[in-house]
Amino acid sequence: MSKPSAFSAPKGVPDYVPPDSATFVAVRDGLLSAARLAGYGHIELPIFEDTALFARGVGESTDVVTKEMYTFADRGDRSVTLRPEGTAGVMRAVIERGLDRGALPVKLSYSGPFFRYERPQAGRYRQLQQVGVEAIGVDDPALDAEVIAVADAGFRGLGLEGFRLEITSLGDETCRPQYRELLQDFLFRLPLDEETRRRAQLNPLRVLDDKRPDVREMTADAPLMIDHLSESAKAHFDSVLGYLDALEVPYVINPRMVRGLDYYTKTTFEFVHDGLGAQSGIGGGGRYDGLMADLGGQPLSGIGFGLGVDRTMLALAAEGKTVGDQARCQVFGVPLGDAAKARLVVVAQHLRQRGISVDLAYGGRGVKGAMKAADRSGAEFALVLGDRDLAAGTVGVKNLKTGEQQDVSLDNVVVVIQNELR
Repeated sequence: MSKPSAFSAPKGVPDYVPPDSATFVAVRDGLLSAARLAGYGHIELPIFEDTALFARGVGESTDVVTKEMYTFADRGDRSVTLRPEGTAGVMRAVIERGLDRGALPVKLSYSGPFFRYERPQAGRYRQLQQVGVEAIGVDDPALDAEVIAVADAGFRGLGLEGFRLEITSLGDETCRPQYRELLQDFLFRLPLDEETRRRAQLNPLRVLDDKRPDVREMTADAPLMIDHLSESAKAHFDSVLGYLDALEVPYVINPRMVRGLDYYTKTTFEFVHDGLGAQSGIGGGGRYDGLMADLGGQPLSGIGFGLGVDRTMLALAAEGKTVGDQARCQVFGVPLGDAAKARLVVVAQHLRQRGISVDLAYGGRGVKGAMKAADRSGAEFALVLGDRDLAAGTVGVKNLKTGEQQDVSLDNVVVVIQNELR
């Protein structure tokens, strides 16, 4: 029995260790590969940024900014925040690096950890892993549809089936101000508590996202943005839906959808999987046409998404599906003695140079323990080498799936293994 550790991971921060880490890598890389196929280049973002970037970019009325950010003063007494989301950081980088001065749209993808101080539960972590894309600089409904289709393709490429795309429009500057007044007029006639009334003053849409049953009941008849779109905003939304139909991406219109970030305009969407219970969202995003200007850049449009790697893993588990190669290596070396180990170390290096993953039984294990380690590694073949084999110039090549073993010339074993693994 192993000795308990004096330390444990921070609350709400998952570890991914073998074999689960293979699933994590497969999900992350699968979601990213769908973006790369659509021409999205990689961007590596800082883990922390100036706090003001998120306060201005995400929205001061959001729960993310008011309740969930990890904010602290660094040694220079500057206020910095662990990134709670990716879009604001991407926009900062695009402006700072002048990418918006080149060819448009700027298409970028990224992945990594993000941080929110939330109550930990299944699918909701304080360190969450996401894959995201941003397409910046062109206001084109076809680009909205592409971003959504990339996310849909990422999920389907992993074999996920039981999810649905919910979509709506949050309007634009041609209709949002009038709708805001209409919604506030409705909300201020309700018996709201002081904090909710303050939220209605800052951003009334946030109130429609309130999960409390009494507030949801009070706002059941609230006017909805999708019913008050301007002609231009409605035409944009209808065009997005038309492209999605052409791409055969199924969707459900959800007129009450409100995302947790203030910068969304027009096309807004979420991918939902009912197998996850209360935390059913596995990813989402939308258009943010005023964000770049708010952060000091050009008045360019943009659209993007963030997909949850953790939640996608849970969704796959809910469907009873696994992804990723659980095997640590393709070939496992079993040396019986120091001279055999010295030779197998070289054979392993030659195989690795040819792109074949190899591990060895280290530490002078007996043949029984070494073969158990070979089985646990998930390798397809074991190379068994002892003194007699060395003297004969051969090595035993054992197929760990069939149990069959053959003696192969040591000088030729690398070629034989290459051919067997083709």
